[in-house]
Amino acid sequence: MNDFTDLEFGIDTFGDLPTNDKGETVSYAEAIRATVAEAVLADELGIDAVALGEHHRPEFAISSPETVLAGIAGKTSRIRLGSGVTVLSSDDPVRVFQRFATVDALSNGRAEVILGRGSFTESFPLFGYDLSDYDLLFDEKIDLFSHLLDEKPVTWEGTTRAPLVDADVFPKTESGRLRTWVGVGGTPQSVIRTAHYGFRLMLAIIGGAPGRFAPYVDLYRRATEQLGTTAYPVGMHSPGFVAATDEEAKELFYPGFKVVRDRIGAQRGWPPVQRGEFEHEVESGSLYVGSPETVARKMADAIRTLDVGRFDMIYTAGGAMSASARLTSVELYATEVIPMVRELLAETPRTTSAFGTAVTR
Repeated sequence: MNDFTDLEFGIDTFGDLPTNDKGETVSYAEAIRATVAEAVLADELGIDAVALGEHHRPEFAISSPETVLAGIAGKTSRIRLGSGVTVLSSDDPVRVFQRFATVDALSNGRAEVILGRGSFTESFPLFGYDLSDYDLLFDEKIDLFSHLLDEKPVTWEGTTRAPLVDADVFPKTESGRLRTWVGVGGTPQSVIRTAHYGFRLMLAIIGGAPGRFAPYVDLYRRATEQLGTTAYPVGMHSPGFVAATDEEAKELFYPGFKVVRDRIGAQRGWPPVQRGEFEHEVESGSLYVGSPETVARKMADAIRTLDVGRFDMIYTAGGAMSASARLTSVELYATEVIPMVRELLAETPRTTSAFGTAVTR
């Protein structure tokens, strides 16, 4: 079991559009600059990682995470710089590797990539891919990417892109290997695939009790053992927001959360989200919204329950929130929540989680 001494904490964002002091939604350019400012603050306060999601929707400003990460690289010194996620299915593995190897050079070895199939599908028609090939595209491209990580000439053939024959790809990383994760939303096949390639597992837990993901953590560890690959500490990311009090946090977070959730839900046939559903997720689900103490206790419980080695908070899950409130949330997360989580995890070796699962540290 994990003793949590090497536990890492990160922040995630999709570049949601914040509001200015007048309550007006800012431009995409301002939203990207706000993301850079938030990452710089996170670096200064000791947060371990920042991950930028790739989206091609009107709600989000970041469609090219690596470009924004390169901007952050020049203004930071220690924080890890990653994607959350890179939609590999609708991209080219060679170009993904090259872009992240470049960020790795600019950041002195701090780049990491989180590969995924994507929970949205806008990138497929945008870049000329057929959604009927959704699974095949990811299967082939992650296989090619795994070969590229060896940083040696690659010979590879598939059906979704041109073959490579003894192709050498540049630039090389100084370490010789790019740190690679796979973002998984909850399918056993995805977990086993991650273990097969010896990649790190990042669980996207955006709804429901975290404890329901425990079988996937166990599956990853068993699969790596059987396949002879490395079982890295598992990561999880979930939405959250921190303010001085529980009520303030909820009132600041809910309006933007509802707007984005309802807009996406309308496209997917979901009913509009109700305040009671939101309150339930805050109370016992996967929304980490509240005061530093409330968020810390809930985070510590989830980390114990799943025995993970990294927790990333998606701190901008919804717009309609001021840029200053977002900065305050990042600051409270770094200076109050994270130290409190570490203290809570060090207290007692065995407890019963709020999700009803007996857990051992």
